[in-house]
Amino acid sequence: MTVKRSRLVAGFVLLVFLFSLTLTMPAFAAKRLTIGVSIRSLSEERWARERELMAKKAEELGVDIIFTDANNDEFVQNSQIENLIARGIDALIIIARNSDVAAIGVDMASKEGIPSIAYDVAIYHPDAIYVSFDSVRVGYEMAKAVVEQVPKGRYFWIGGSPTDDNAYLVRKGHFQVLQPLIDSGDIELLGEQWCDAWSPEEALKHVENALTAHANRIDAVVCSNDGTAGGAVQALKEQGLAGKVPTCGQDADLVACQRIAEGTQTVTIFKDVRILADAAVYAAVELAQGKRPAGINGKYVNEQKGIEQDAIFVEVIPVTQKNLYEVIVKGGFHKLEDVYRNVPKDEWPKG
Repeated sequence: MTVKRSRLVAGFVLLVFLFSLTLTMPAFAAKRLTIGVSIRSLSEERWARERELMAKKAEELGVDIIFTDANNDEFVQNSQIENLIARGIDALIIIARNSDVAAIGVDMASKEGIPSIAYDVAIYHPDAIYVSFDSVRVGYEMAKAVVEQVPKGRYFWIGGSPTDDNAYLVRKGHFQVLQPLIDSGDIELLGEQWCDAWSPEEALKHVENALTAHANRIDAVVCSNDGTAGGAVQALKEQGLAGKVPTCGQDADLVACQRIAEGTQTVTIFKDVRILADAAVYAAVELAQGKRPAGINGKYVNEQKGIEQDAIFVEVIPVTQKNLYEVIVKGGFHKLEDVYRNVPKDEWPKG
């Protein structure tokens, strides 16, 4: 056998060996994807719940997931995002404390080639994909339910965090309902107050002050989420007005569902965070793989900031006493005994 031919044979044998080696290599030799999730605060019921939902979905998809808790500090949040990037994450999900400041975190990730998802709170950076609910519609449905109870009267408005774009979108939806009635004179708007970090404590103080200033002559309080609604209901309860003055919220927090069952909160907007969390993790995995998320079904546009982003929007459902059991209990979001715990058992709905 010539030297040239023997070399060819040896080369062929080596190629066969290397090919057979790739077939027998264990699956874990491939790099396992890691998703980083920066959460603005785990002290809020819904974010703690969604952390668990995301963790479960990541496990199902076979990816690692790392969570951080900024404890409502926007600068700590960006520091934690920087740390996640240093740990080698493949995609980033941000629940922003501040829509402007969190853009720095997205920018840091983009410079390292890491895609970002703005989860339920818009982030003012063109590289972020927005995964959320239609917050304008959320606000519209909240105000609509209150106006159906009190079509004419003296209203007080409670907003969310002034650093959260969602708060402004919700307000826009509120006033799509309220403004024509204000203009016609059917509704008198007594005042507007924002609540930093969607604080129930701030909502409590604002409503207490409004009740004092107007000698309890308030016919409805339009709130921006279940936390601020909780503060408003507490202030109303102190004056014997809980259940008499309509209020509204969003998120279907357990305590809000309990208030609806009792009759002290008029409506909450059920945003099925189980679907939202799944959609975000799926999209993060697709982005980490270099794909365009298949779930994209709209655009988030902020003309003031000059931002347009791809978006994944999930449907919402207004929940009142009429459909509380059907949507929340039968839908498996909260348990019957938890939702109706403050209602006499003989008044519980029958399945």
